[in-house]
Amino acid sequence: MEATVPVVDFQKLSEGEEWKKLREACEKCGIFRVINHPIPETLMKEMKSAVKFLHDLPSEIKMRNKSIIPDSGYIPPLPSSPLYEAMAIYDFHKSPQALEDFLSQLNLPPHYSKIVKAYGKAIHDLASTMAEKMGKCLGIEDVDFKDWPFLLRSIKYNFSPENIGEMGVMLHSDTGFITLLQDDETVSGLELLDDSGLLKAVTPKSGSFLCIVGDVGHVWSNEKFWNARHRVICKETCSRYSFGVFMLAARDGIVEAHPKLAELNDGPRYRPFKYEDLREFRILTGKRNAEVLHQYRIA
Repeated sequence: MEATVPVVDFQKLSEGEEWKKLREACEKCGIFRVINHPIPETLMKEMKSAVKFLHDLPSEIKMRNKSIIPDSGYIPPLPSSPLYEAMAIYDFHKSPQALEDFLSQLNLPPHYSKIVKAYGKAIHDLASTMAEKMGKCLGIEDVDFKDWPFLLRSIKYNFSPENIGEMGVMLHSDTGFITLLQDDETVSGLELLDDSGLLKAVTPKSGSFLCIVGDVGHVWSNEKFWNARHRVICKETCSRYSFGVFMLAARDGIVEAHPKLAELNDGPRYRPFKYEDLREFRILTGKRNAEVLHQYRIA
């Protein structure tokens, strides 16, 4: 079965009907597809070439991509997730040196370095703008999402014929505010858990981005936004690539409902907690389906 993923036209987000579509997508699905955005399709295709080059590097070079916070650097295929491999740059938009170090440590050719820099800036700007518009559809206009920490991450799923039906990544919700993802436009595998409890396939669409609400977005909105559960499963026998930015939590690391949204809903639904505690809980327990939020929920 195919999932119904709402589509939001970036160029029409000054119109009332599109604002309504954006809010409904955030509240009911926790995922939507952004079309007619300002990132050129040529840059999107060039970035995919750069990502393929990065993941084809020898393991000893990829290992130079060190974690700054847990799961923020190179993640090799592991016994628990043998089909999954990832690379990431933390806070790349705030620290030009971090980006330069990443590019130089991995010996990325100048052509690809230029692409990664251009793409990083463009997708950070788009993600920040989408977060601002999501806040605005709830009446919130006082948050500078551009300053929030980001991860620029690329993921490769090493699919082969013997892996058909196996998990690329387990069912989970993302930890941050939103993920803006350029999904593989040719290789399927992403599945969404809908409100009826069924897993349904998300059909690839070239030239668009998927925006996925995470746990922080769910808490910040005081449960107005839904943190979508999703997974990747091997359905085809070729490598699958996805990449984009993960907007994490506020710069101070505290996760809590926006005061205005808490006031409008008779108080916050969760007590404040540290974002790093959420990430560490997932790593230590292996539980990635928003279970950590239960311990902070106010009855």
